[in-house]
Amino acid sequence: MTNAPQRYERFVLPEGTKKVSYERDTKIINAASFVIEREDHTVGNVVRMQLHRDANVLFAGYKLPHPLQYKIIVRIHTTSQSSPMQAYNQAINDLDKELNHLKTAFEAQVEMMKQPRDY
Repeated sequence: MTNAPQRYERFVLPEGTKKVSYERDTKIINAASFVIEREDHTVGNVVRMQLHRDANVLFAGYKLPHPLQYKIIVRIHTTSQSSPMQAYNQAINDLDKELNHLKTAFEAQVEMMKQPRDY
């Protein structure tokens, strides 16, 4: 028996825990941190890259606090024309649209490959 956490703890959100929490930065105007529970570098890097596409985002980065803490912290600093919450929501909505488009295109190709071919 080891003292390692169970594998499911990496993915299953404990009851009563919010998936995303928001904390405004008190020292920097238009800056905030978002803690995303039960995620890792995969989601962190995708969200960071999507935030970088926004012209109103001055800084976007993420970190994994510790390998045994299954959460990421995303930091966002925006111009005065936007807020970190607006930038985060826009990034998530844009990613959702992109992934839905990718899924649709993939499914269309799968259906096309199922069709009989004449050579």
